[in-house]
Amino acid sequence: MLITVNLELEGFEVHTAVDGLDALEKVPQVDPHVITLDVMMPNLDGLDTAARLRADDATAHHKIVMLSARAQVADIRKGTGVGADAYLTKPFDPPELVETVRRLALEAGADPPVPS
Repeated sequence: MLITVNLELEGFEVHTAVDGLDALEKVPQVDPHVITLDVMMPNLDGLDTAARLRADDATAHHKIVMLSARAQVADIRKGTGVGADAYLTKPFDPPELVETVRRLALEAGADPPVPS
């Protein structure tokens, strides 16, 4: 919820998924510029979700922000190793999350969001 609220307040359109499998179903339908994934999710974790997104030509271009309480160097390497464009550790700083998503969205060709 915190991620959704912070991004919506900054003008981003946010779609949510309950887990990695749900995200894999929704991404082709929604076609987001940026995807945020928690490493620890039920049914399919964020690392496996990111790897599957990167392996599919239809979704490989999406920007991915990985969020996790796992902050060891090895964890960050795993996240970037599966294709995350950014890796933020929890507790995350909301302005840092917003700035990271904004930067990646602009890199992906999105129009700048208009804050509420």
